[in-house]
Amino acid sequence: MLNNPSPSSLSPSSSLLRYTISKTPILDSSIRTKTDLFRPLSSSLFYSQSPLHHSFHCKNQLLSPCPLGRRLDFRSWGVSGFDFGSLEPVLEAAGVLTAIIVVHEGGHFLAAYLQGIHVSKFAVGFGPVLAKFNSNSVEYSIRAFPLGGFVAFPDNDPESDIPVDDENLLKNRPILDRVIVVSAGVVANLIFAFVIIFFQVLSIGLPVQEVFPGVLVPEVRAFSPASRDGLLSGDVILSINGTELPKNGPNAVSDVVDVIKRNPRKNVLLKIERGKQDLEIGVTPEENFDGSGKIGVQLSPNVKVTRIIARNALQAFDFAGKEFWGLSSTVLDSLKQTFLNFSQSASKVSGPVAIIAVGAEVARSNVDGLYQFAAVLNLNLAVINLLPLPALDGGTLALILLEAARGGRKLPLEVEQRITSSGLMFVVLLGLFLIVRDTLNLDFIKDML
Repeated sequence: MLNNPSPSSLSPSSSLLRYTISKTPILDSSIRTKTDLFRPLSSSLFYSQSPLHHSFHCKNQLLSPCPLGRRLDFRSWGVSGFDFGSLEPVLEAAGVLTAIIVVHEGGHFLAAYLQGIHVSKFAVGFGPVLAKFNSNSVEYSIRAFPLGGFVAFPDNDPESDIPVDDENLLKNRPILDRVIVVSAGVVANLIFAFVIIFFQVLSIGLPVQEVFPGVLVPEVRAFSPASRDGLLSGDVILSINGTELPKNGPNAVSDVVDVIKRNPRKNVLLKIERGKQDLEIGVTPEENFDGSGKIGVQLSPNVKVTRIIARNALQAFDFAGKEFWGLSSTVLDSLKQTFLNFSQSASKVSGPVAIIAVGAEVARSNVDGLYQFAAVLNLNLAVINLLPLPALDGGTLALILLEAARGGRKLPLEVEQRITSSGLMFVVLLGLFLIVRDTLNLDFIKDML
């Protein structure tokens, strides 16, 4: 964003509980846990950098350690296979991602424009230009690599005919003006996240879940042990081998899964609720190739979801504010856990391909998730961009604050450029690596290999 680089990134507390669907299929081989689609993208990194080479750039890089937190829980999507499925959800997810990038870079651009600061380029993506047009001395372009976007300033561009001492060059502006330009991308994403939640509250409403005891069986596989022994879709498992299941959804699902896996070819007694009847059914799990048990069902927490729609604008602001702060807390906590346990969470860092794949899965599930997906990505981008790392907005802000601490004396240009270039190179290489890795994780790619 400023000085040399200018990054920007990707990235429910006391609010209405978010819809969390956590389905665990116990199908063919052992037990597979489906990604929870309504918690926040566990560490999603959207970077926005700006190198100082010939010009100042505010870039938005799309790397995403992906956990979004409690509401939309995408914590496990960084390592498993992805399935793009039908085209429409993919386009919806890609549209959300593009809108977030444009909003972020638009924040930088607008902050500069309103202050009369010269801007030379506004780009979505990096690398070779696919399409472009010029207006008012600014080049607007779409580029080949979907790693984010950038806003460029002509401060050190040898091809620019603007005098180096022009007071409207970004580098010649007072510290406060530059801080406003660098911070504007983050502010734009925060505002966009709030607006998304606000419109959700006014239109379709916020999903609120009520948790009940037991574990729901949404699906029973034909000819499976569960089907053979009389378990039906819609049954609720209240206890297993005499142990009552808690009300806490995910833990209850794990309890059932663990007992089934530990008892291959042994009778497991289930107390179930079917309609208004309580029944006891004995199920004998088959032995999987790894020695664990399987019964061929899909499990999920026993929850019922209702919607709360604001009755007026004032109530909408209240609901949206609570949800915004709740999601923000979740994102911050998720990112904190990612960095504190980076050796375990590094494999969950994901790029734009994985983000779009998860967004497409969310879009296929329901529109609530897509709203939250968009809000959480905005928050992730804002938080990550504030990290004081080279090539991120936070890194640019750190350089400006260092300049202020030095009494207005800037670091030598070469030093700033080296810091920016090294950070940018790292992020770009990491982004390309993640694109390749996540592409190879797509289900249809795996089928071809």
